[in-house]
Amino acid sequence: MPTNTVQQIASADFPTRWGKFRIYGFRADCGSDGKRRVEEAVALVMGDIHSNPPLVRVHSQCLTGDVFHSLRCDCRQQLEMALSMIRDQGAGILIYEQQEGRGIGLMAKLQAYELQDAGLDTVEANERLGFKADQRDFALPGEMLKALGVTRVRLLSNNPGKVEALQRAGVEVVERLPCEVEPSPHAEEYLKTKKEKLGHLLS
Repeated sequence: MPTNTVQQIASADFPTRWGKFRIYGFRADCGSDGKRRVEEAVALVMGDIHSNPPLVRVHSQCLTGDVFHSLRCDCRQQLEMALSMIRDQGAGILIYEQQEGRGIGLMAKLQAYELQDAGLDTVEANERLGFKADQRDFALPGEMLKALGVTRVRLLSNNPGKVEALQRAGVEVVERLPCEVEPSPHAEEYLKTKKEKLGHLLS
């Protein structure tokens, strides 16, 4: 993704229960020429992110988990863990991408839930619907970080794909920190599939 396609649209003070952030809105024109699309994401920034490589979490939107506290996934727990760690360190960045259901969209994700109820795992369900196991490419977060003047990070993630995507974008991941939470029994199969089929680094 060429850097000139990323545009900062707005920034504003953003008080939260984890403390005071500044929220930045970004828009990008991305994808290959045949499949151009506009992608939007926000960055929540706290404290001094330039003196040392800041703690960064790249989080994909999950309406079901983040908003409705679904127990089918660990997304909300990961989101809250990341915001708590940023608060505790006094600095960091949370990038929130609109990539519902590993990039397949909300309605397809609900269709995938239906297939999972019938016995498929998350990867099989996505593929049955005609998608890749994970549709995301994580090109935008690297460009957002560079737009914020950050080129070295400590990444809070279990997903090696996120590390590779940031490195490809020219952002050095000096350290990867695990983002593991205590799973609900409802999420055990989901996490097992993440580990065994998607290569996520889970204990």
